[in-house]
Amino acid sequence: MMKKIIMLFVAIVGLSLNINQSLMAQEQPIANKLYHTEFGGPGLIMSANFDSRFKSNTRLGFGYRLGAGFGVKKFDERLNDPNTGNTYYEKIPRTVYAIPIGLNYVFGNSNSNSAFEVGGGVSLLSRKVSLFNYEVKKRGHMIGYVAFMYRIVPANGGFSFRAGFTPIIGTAGDMFPMGAVGFGYAF
Repeated sequence: MMKKIIMLFVAIVGLSLNINQSLMAQEQPIANKLYHTEFGGPGLIMSANFDSRFKSNTRLGFGYRLGAGFGVKKFDERLNDPNTGNTYYEKIPRTVYAIPIGLNYVFGNSNSNSAFEVGGGVSLLSRKVSLFNYEVKKRGHMIGYVAFMYRIVPANGGFSFRAGFTPIIGTAGDMFPMGAVGFGYAF
């Protein structure tokens, strides 16, 4: 009887060790989605963004970005003097909203938290605006951008960091230097 109990105990321990080992061998979920706040870049002054890979089982490869940002610009406003009736112009600060949309590719080692991102896209603007001495001349109020970003994104999720060069491209083909820094959370 004692032999049967010991054999049953050894079998249960062996089975539980085997199950535990197979559970530990399963990969942790890969954090390939990222919410981040970015200062500068295609969101103008500041933007909130969502970034994700098209493949769900990797942090590298092709992905997309979608955000909402804003900037402040002084515009010439036509005003009337109530006392004299004369018309005059005054520079009044107005908010410009931006929606950066883009595609990107992330290069790197799948075992490392560091990676390099190359991407591009457009920022849809809420109004016609002059940025960097560039007038948006065409309808649609948009600017283009490219992005060369270094990123730190932990494989299992958590705090993330992005920084890099994000030149703005006007509809006339003019390119203006711009940088961006972002902080966020990967999951």
